[in-house]
Amino acid sequence: MGFLSRIQRHGPSGYGASTTAETVTEGLDLSNKTYLITGCNSGLGEETVRVLTLRGARVIALARTLEKAEGLAHRMNDKVVPIACELSEPKSIKIAIDAVRNLNLPLDGMIANAGIMALPQLKKKYHFELQFFTNHVGHFYLVTSLLDKLASNGRVVMLSSSAHEMTYPEGINFTNLSGENGYSSWKSYGQSKLCNLLFARHLATRLPDSSQSANAVHPGVIATSLMRNMNSFVRIAGRAVSPIFMKTVAQGAATQVYVATHASLSRINGRYFSDCNEKKSSRYGSDSALAARLWDETEKIVKGWC
Repeated sequence: MGFLSRIQRHGPSGYGASTTAETVTEGLDLSNKTYLITGCNSGLGEETVRVLTLRGARVIALARTLEKAEGLAHRMNDKVVPIACELSEPKSIKIAIDAVRNLNLPLDGMIANAGIMALPQLKKKYHFELQFFTNHVGHFYLVTSLLDKLASNGRVVMLSSSAHEMTYPEGINFTNLSGENGYSSWKSYGQSKLCNLLFARHLATRLPDSSQSANAVHPGVIATSLMRNMNSFVRIAGRAVSPIFMKTVAQGAATQVYVATHASLSRINGRYFSDCNEKKSSRYGSDSALAARLWDETEKIVKGWC
């Protein structure tokens, strides 16, 4: 009963862990809104697209391949605009940026939902550990390149995780971003999620319009395709206990949809949310100096990509 009562309890927002994306958008008319979402073709991304279009929004849906993005569009409706964007490939991101620009639409929200998790072996792209490069650097390049398309009251929502607390002892191991001097699948994942959180924190201080916002969210523990890199015992155990200890996809998508759309958050900026309520992050997650350093270091990485 203890766990069930916690998951059913609502916070100050009136929502809680059991709230779904449909619930937080009940009564909303998003017919004049346009949202960009990465990782749209399955799991939380697909549910986010479904609910936003259900409420009338147009969604620019980015997936690793055009085939996957178009597959989602076929499953949805004519409000979905499919675009290919492989977040570990700068050229693919640049092509996606140009495609979004060519639509000439103001973006009411950008939801950085895509990600990879806990790669069992070290993998690198362009000399960087792949989770850091995909989850953080790819999104940094995409989002910052499209800030001029963000509507005057537009919102950026970064999908972080409570896993940001499992990062390396330094918070971000700037001297080992390649992973070559020691690699941990979970610490590297935690580091990338800390980067997502810190990016939102610092972006909030740099947005060109005071009515724009950038926030980060923890969706909860959900049995999605991200679990494919976990060992078989953990995957089987996760499926066995998911009705009790894990959220459904509908519940997992609720927080990012809430932060992207809810009127009550129009002036909330640089915060971290979980279960559709503001949550305190780790000490690293609220470290402004660390966030500023990460921004500077990432700018160096993407310099010359445009």
